[in-house]
Amino acid sequence: MEAAPKETLFPDIDADNETGVTIIESFCVSCEEQGTTRLLLTRIPFFKEVVVSSFDCPHCGYSNNEVQSAGRIQDKGCTITLSIQSEKDLSRQVIKSDAASFVIPELEFESPAFTQKGELNTIEGLLEKAVSGLEQGQPVRKIVDPVTADKVDSIISQLRKCKDGEMDFTLIVDDISGNSFIENLHAPEKDPHMTIEYYTRQPQQDVRLGLQQADEKEEDIEEEEEEDEVENLKDEVLNFPTNCTSCNAPAETKMKVVSIPHFKEVIVMATTCDICGDKTNEVKSGSGTEPKGTKLTLTITDPLDLNRDVLKSETCEVRIPSLEFVSSAGSQSGGRFTTLEGLLTNVKDQLKSLNPFGLGDSPALFNENLKTFLTSLDKIISGEQLGVQIILDDPAGNSYIQNLYAPDPDPELEVVHYERTEEQNDALGISYMKTEGYEEK
Repeated sequence: MEAAPKETLFPDIDADNETGVTIIESFCVSCEEQGTTRLLLTRIPFFKEVVVSSFDCPHCGYSNNEVQSAGRIQDKGCTITLSIQSEKDLSRQVIKSDAASFVIPELEFESPAFTQKGELNTIEGLLEKAVSGLEQGQPVRKIVDPVTADKVDSIISQLRKCKDGEMDFTLIVDDISGNSFIENLHAPEKDPHMTIEYYTRQPQQDVRLGLQQADEKEEDIEEEEEEDEVENLKDEVLNFPTNCTSCNAPAETKMKVVSIPHFKEVIVMATTCDICGDKTNEVKSGSGTEPKGTKLTLTITDPLDLNRDVLKSETCEVRIPSLEFVSSAGSQSGGRFTTLEGLLTNVKDQLKSLNPFGLGDSPALFNENLKTFLTSLDKIISGEQLGVQIILDDPAGNSYIQNLYAPDPDPELEVVHYERTEEQNDALGISYMKTEGYEEK
């Protein structure tokens, strides 16, 4: 009589076998409803035991997955170097812990450690995730830093070639915890395309893993690193979850602090909804209300003036005297950081959306007036009509038109700073604002 097979807590990984999957209800961090978490304790052949978890919310569609080592942190860190030379290599399984970074030297591309959760994936999936992460920040980069955006587009293009097997490359996974893994296609023999090196961790690396307390010197180093991180926030795009203003589906907003030359720092935010495709962007001042209001008058003397950068805050009024047009503060959606052409195009689009019947079966006079206005606006946008004045009047002093002659005065741009009226102070909410002695009765 044969003995029954011995059950194990960590069976070998098998995509077709769901035995051992633990299903529990979990709180969704996106919509605060109840979702489902699946836990799988499994063993990677020729590696070790891991815990694979995935979460899915049926209410908002939010999902994520991660992998954690079921064993201890290894005595040494490891560096895995793999030469990718075929499509078969792209299908290799990869375990990348949260303490691991991965580098592609040929592209000068690196995904730093502790920036993502651990994951169980393939090399192709790892590259696809990197491409997706870079693409998410592109809308903001193309607005605030076109040069960097072009470089990122180039990296995305090369990563896609790597993912599609169109070029050979080297993948280096460096894990200070020693818990990352790339599948050996020749196991148990040595893989001729892969090398694994083990190294002794530095004290600072042990501290990052929580294996020992930082001494005073290391604490000083960490404080300096935190200060550097705060300073580097100006160079990073921050992501935070939000909801689409159009369909209310979960979305992600990108935020970046941008320093406008010869002006001030502003905060640019952009949101794109993957469900309905709605795109919004908004800009806010990073330094509050200025002591005086600002009136900017630009005379368009060359089509190149339409390429000037423009910051229009939510408190700014836009006027085009030659067309007898006035767009009062708040009538356009929030602040915008764009070009003069983009600002005028937005004015045109909003007039069409706010007057859906203006080009149809409305009264003849209104219909003709709107058509005439839009025709004249099109001529300004295309650069056919010159000598037109564009006025930005912002009582908060947070609007800006690029000075092409900076730091010298721009002969085509008049900047006037003025004292606000009581009505304007009331509208900005600062008439009764008290910043000193507010504790006194």
